[in-house]
Amino acid sequence: MTMSAVRSVKLWSPDLAWEVRDNGEYIVWRNDPLGAYPDKINERLVHWAGVAPDRVWMADRQGRGPWREVTYAQALDKIRRIGQFLLDHGLSPDRPLLILSENSIEHALMALGAQHVGIPSAAVAPAYATSNDLGKLGDISNQITPGLVFAEDAAPMTRALAEVFADGTPFVAVSNLPAGRATCFTFDDVLATEPTSSVDRAFDAVGPDTVAKFLFTSGTTGSPKAVIQTQRMLCSNQEMVTDCYAYFRDEPPVVVDWAPWNHTASGNKVFNLVIYNGGTYYIDRGKPTPALIGQTIDNLREISPTWYFNVPAGYEMLIQAMNADETLRQNFFRDLKVLMYAGAGMAQHTWDDLLRLSEETLGHQLPLGTGLGSTETAPFSIYCTDQQPKPGNIGIPAQGITVKLVPIEDKFELRLKGPNVTPGYWRNAKLTADAFDEEGFYRIGDTVKFATAGDPSRGFYFDGRIAENFKLQTGTWVGVGLLRAQIVNQFSGLIRDAVITGENREELGALLVPFIPALRELVPGSHGLSDAEIMDHPNVRSKLAAKLAEHQRVATGSATRVMRVLLMREPLRFEKGEVTDKGSINQRAVLAHRKDLVEALYDDVAGVIKASRELAA
Repeated sequence: MTMSAVRSVKLWSPDLAWEVRDNGEYIVWRNDPLGAYPDKINERLVHWAGVAPDRVWMADRQGRGPWREVTYAQALDKIRRIGQFLLDHGLSPDRPLLILSENSIEHALMALGAQHVGIPSAAVAPAYATSNDLGKLGDISNQITPGLVFAEDAAPMTRALAEVFADGTPFVAVSNLPAGRATCFTFDDVLATEPTSSVDRAFDAVGPDTVAKFLFTSGTTGSPKAVIQTQRMLCSNQEMVTDCYAYFRDEPPVVVDWAPWNHTASGNKVFNLVIYNGGTYYIDRGKPTPALIGQTIDNLREISPTWYFNVPAGYEMLIQAMNADETLRQNFFRDLKVLMYAGAGMAQHTWDDLLRLSEETLGHQLPLGTGLGSTETAPFSIYCTDQQPKPGNIGIPAQGITVKLVPIEDKFELRLKGPNVTPGYWRNAKLTADAFDEEGFYRIGDTVKFATAGDPSRGFYFDGRIAENFKLQTGTWVGVGLLRAQIVNQFSGLIRDAVITGENREELGALLVPFIPALRELVPGSHGLSDAEIMDHPNVRSKLAAKLAEHQRVATGSATRVMRVLLMREPLRFEKGEVTDKGSINQRAVLAHRKDLVEALYDDVAGVIKASRELAA
């Protein structure tokens, strides 16, 4: 599409510098220094409770019911009460708070109450506690030895409490406390605690090196690992974020966010950017799925965010809704300044549609960008604010970040250093040592390519995870990350993602994650058909075959040409590490758990769509 002027939004003005070493490595940094930041995140909450006590800090609701709101002053009072309760029950870094709950006001208050008095919390996806296999939850409990468990609703946790926490670990819930279990408390019991001077002393003792929380890696290979998150990491990262989105300093952000707090993207970046800048967080109980996107749409009809994040599949659903709903479109864009996407590669048509809708609504295009980070980097590290003609550019380092680029094949391995980088993994010295190189750079495990050869100022494109890339039988390396993004784009919204196959084989294949709503649009009278019938329908197979042929026509060689595809019929499994609850797919985990599908793909079973040999010649 034709690029149009972007409205002037106050964003960063970076001063980038770099050097090239004799061994081909690049060292990239910012000359503009990172600004001052507090010793602990709750300093900012205390600040806003003083200067804007009646401003809404957080709001939550179910369905179309009224928003339940908590102001900054109310939040601070509740946080101090929770802090006293946790101190009274002997919690500490060695006996932290374990949270098994979806996003909620109570979840947020419990985490901040612990943080306020120097007690780490660990938010864990509730799916770990409701899975048939409780092994990973048991491993998590053994790693951090929790002193108390919190859940918004105790009913789904009954089995986990009986089996994983059979030692009588104290338990707090908002509703449905289990009968017969000792040391159980309601959330109201916790709030009835009167804070004493011990809360203030504990708060004063919290410093930059205090462990604020633990966040767990996905556990695709073995048990999830507890990544230490210090107050320095969180606070320095928020100063980096606020430098990037500089308008936050003049206009407290308003966010409407669904992404889970047990993941670093929302649990650190979004959650804390609101506190850091005195904004308001509207919890979105929707999800980017056909069943739950309606809640997101209802929320965005009422609340206009000033900064917005979603995964590409979520944006596609919103675009479809906005094309048919003028009220939604007008309210969504009314106060919006920046759009961000992550979690998967964005298709060009999604990119174009978002810019088109913003221009039709506002008269100009909004900045739309992405970045790169990880649980170990708190996560904000690299971001793109320059207007781009297409998706994919992850941008340049944030203030305070130094990047090392190590040549590997035709790309660069990315390594990072900065105050936002974790000191390591809890109670795991070997894993910690292996995560850093001889100069102290964190090995993030990703590879990148220059957007413009040799010029870091123009940004980079993500080019796959080192652990995911593989060789064909011919010895040719396959860059999985870039190829996945290309496939998603070339299939024009018919799939949500792809898992690339072909290690030690003659040719590439792909297991496709279907986007059923888009496939249904290809089939007349589809409402009466099951998902399986939709995937088997001749119209769908014909369209997918055509998209595969288009992909082949533009592929440049065997390492970029997928020759066969198969739709995945069973949903990806969170508890097996195949997908995060944010929707990001782990290529290696899927291949490890779905070997039968890979074999079927190359055995030409029914359902496989094969490429034309003539086109590949």
